[in-house]
Amino acid sequence: MTETVPRPTLEAVAARAGVSRATVSRVVNGADGVTEPLAERVRLAVEELGYVPNQAARSLVTNRHDAIAVVVAEPESRIFADPFFARQLRGISRELTAHDNQLVLLLTEGRHDHARVARYLAGGHVDGALVFSLHLDDPLPELIQRAGVPVVFGGRPDWSGGRNGVVYVDSDNRGGARDAVRHLLGLGRGRVAHITGALDQTSAVDRLDGYRDAMADADPRLVAEGDFTLAGGERAMRELLESCPGLDAVFAANDLTAVGALRVLREHGRRVPDDVAVVGFDDMLPFAEQTDPPLTTVRQDIEEMGRLMARLLLRGLDRTDAARETVGGAPSSVIFPTTLVRRASA
Repeated sequence: MTETVPRPTLEAVAARAGVSRATVSRVVNGADGVTEPLAERVRLAVEELGYVPNQAARSLVTNRHDAIAVVVAEPESRIFADPFFARQLRGISRELTAHDNQLVLLLTEGRHDHARVARYLAGGHVDGALVFSLHLDDPLPELIQRAGVPVVFGGRPDWSGGRNGVVYVDSDNRGGARDAVRHLLGLGRGRVAHITGALDQTSAVDRLDGYRDAMADADPRLVAEGDFTLAGGERAMRELLESCPGLDAVFAANDLTAVGALRVLREHGRRVPDDVAVVGFDDMLPFAEQTDPPLTTVRQDIEEMGRLMARLLLRGLDRTDAARETVGGAPSSVIFPTTLVRRASA
């Protein structure tokens, strides 16, 4: 049996620092009105006593919870199988940690989970939400808007009617796809196929549009629908080889799809890049370098995109009227450039 050591109180910190309880409260909660010498005495007392603020009491004072919900509109099986999500979550987590905020991960296994997520957000548990991997008919944006929490989206939203003040972070999906296909054409490839992502997501639609920009007169049979998964890449590659056996290049909507395509090409005795050149999208390290052959792909800075999502949300939460005049208003959406990374597959 061990004795429970009582937690240091606000009064104990005040006594140690030789100041009032109100002064300690202002310093702990980041309020103004305390001179630097007094604030330093309070911080020293906090450290010496190991005082940890009561979050519930602090929230009453600051109206902040120092917690951000991350809502991923995908089932758990998809999130833990695709390294894209791990990379983006790592960027978000690092930014939130740097600002002493907690990450609350909310997953949606299906439509029945949407109401649960909306109730949680409306319940005042978090200060805002980061939402990504939305699908075009997803009700989450409307539900989150009703919940009344500030939100930043990962990926360009596409809702009929539009919404004012929407902030999002995305990459130049269309431009990156266009660069990938032009690279293949520049290698002398004449029948360039495309395996799409899930076409109920704007990233997949934008990449398909980029393909069509460079292949305006392409045979429609050169486009096969995938779903951003390895299995989807395998399935689509088999369809392409059946419908267009003379294809000599493939642009895959993401690296997982490209890996699936490489497996099927190998099964069918097609040499890469001699017979068929392959380009992916994401530059998902390390496995983009470890495929056989190493994968030429379009790089997007996934981790930095996650960090920026969190940064934009926190900036919006911290903005005051005075800061708004200085900074110039609400945060704006950001589109990251992409880069073609050339390796041995194309």
